[in-house]
Amino acid sequence: MNTIQRLTSEFQNCFTTTKNPYHFFAPGRINLIGEHTDYNGGHVFPASISFGTYALAHTRNDSKLRFYSLNFPEIGVIECDLADLSYNKDHDWANYPKGMIRYLQQSGHTIDKGMNLLFYGNTPNGAGLSSSASIEMVTGVLLEELFQLQIDRVQMVTLGQKVENEYIGVNSGIMDQFSIGMGKADHAILLNCETLDYYYAPMDLQDNVIMIINTNKRRTLAGSKYNERRAQCEQALIELQTKLDIESLGQLTREVFDRHHHLIQDEIRRKRAKHAVYENARTLEAYQMLKQGDLNAFGKLMNESHESLRKDYEVTGPELDTVVKAAWEQDGVLGARMTGAGFGGCAIAIVNKNSVEEFQENIHRIYRETVGYDATFYMATIGDGAKKLNKEVL
Repeated sequence: MNTIQRLTSEFQNCFTTTKNPYHFFAPGRINLIGEHTDYNGGHVFPASISFGTYALAHTRNDSKLRFYSLNFPEIGVIECDLADLSYNKDHDWANYPKGMIRYLQQSGHTIDKGMNLLFYGNTPNGAGLSSSASIEMVTGVLLEELFQLQIDRVQMVTLGQKVENEYIGVNSGIMDQFSIGMGKADHAILLNCETLDYYYAPMDLQDNVIMIINTNKRRTLAGSKYNERRAQCEQALIELQTKLDIESLGQLTREVFDRHHHLIQDEIRRKRAKHAVYENARTLEAYQMLKQGDLNAFGKLMNESHESLRKDYEVTGPELDTVVKAAWEQDGVLGARMTGAGFGGCAIAIVNKNSVEEFQENIHRIYRETVGYDATFYMATIGDGAKKLNKEVL
């Protein structure tokens, strides 16, 4: 029995129906380089991956919404009504799809029937691979299909971010929803977070694979120091604006920043701003290296990115640093860095296919000896963005 058949059976059992649901999938994402640049008006370079969120759904004849997640069976079915889509702490994970329904309605789209919805994610919770944005985007494509809506994909992406910012209350940038909504198989996306201009770059890994290493240290974005870092960068920008005509740190070159960083009064804020500016420059350079097929140069930029996140932005922590440092020491590794917001979660590495087994064994041993528990490894392929699953692929 394949995944879709199993999920269909779970759906029918959960909602006591013989009706066949529609099937949808939204990936998770990795960010190859360009971390904590999105809310600073810079560039990011993400790709959608083969892990993500499945959603099965059909409409009801009333206005009830019934949500069930195979990842949280202990919570059971969460129920609400289309008449009340307000945030409810007791509704836990279901607030993400609820928020998408609410904001699509507010945008003028007609969603006038209840639904039974089953979700299943194979992205590790709390790993920093964007499981929440994956839920938002899979809900968006699901609503598009079930209610025959014409939703501009970039609008869907921005509504997903609005759910995160205003409904859930996490002050995150647009990268996650954008890369999941706009992903393309075997391509990464260079995204200007200020203008939403974007370019696809072919992800030709040659004889290499992308390995995701989950530190298994949970990171909760809302409870982390994410908002503190954001506030520090906003204050640094205000100080730079006393002499510079800029709207974001992403508009600065390294050279202009170096000439004017003395305007930032506090050394900590100076370091935070330096990371945002230098990381943006690295990301633009990485795009060119990938277009040229220079994976060695790309890998070196990944390494520099991690060092900047460790020293200047201070969002890595011992778990991520242990994994990345160990990766740098292995044969066949072109580059490695943390990915996501930091404070735990995952690292990524570009590894030669012939070195994968030894890579895993060595990092597993080093990590267990240093941290005291195991890391988990995933080989990622770069897939399409959020979509309905056609019957022929089931």
